Amino acid sequence: MAELIRSPARKLGWGDEPFDDLFQGFFRPMPRWGNGQIFVPAMNVTERDKEYVVQAELPGIKKEDIDITLQNGVLTIRAESKEESEEKEKGRIIRQERRYGKYMRHLRLDNDVDEGKVKAHYEDGMLELVLPKLEAVQPKKIAVDVQ
Repeated sequence: MAELIRSPARKLGWGDEPFDDLFQGFFRPMPRWGNGQIFVPAMNVTERDKEYVVQAELPGIKKEDIDITLQNGVLTIRAESKEESEEKEKGRIIRQERRYGKYMRHLRLDNDVDEGKVKAHYEDGMLELVLPKLEAVQPKKIAVDVQ
């Protein structure tokens, strides 16, 4: 497994990070609060003998709002959340709330993933991707005759 790519819109966390990281992250984009917020979903990555398993939390997302791409060894998970609620009392709106947000995460994979056999399963806010590894080319043993 190669390296994880951080989303450019990750939380600044100026009060959480060491002082030295304060200046390293100075030019990172500011997170947007409210509508249009970009979230970075929590992700677990497991390597097994014949596959990688990626699990990502996408709470409140519909299956049709998830977009997964694998291109040039980079796995990208995008999703969009749209939620609206309205409370009326005697014909007047008492409370109305809207929440929109986007989820995005990139993961750089090794070149040993069989892109044609990737499987995705989504249930109860948990996305699971199974990324099979390519069959390794086994060295062929050649017998030598002695005369």
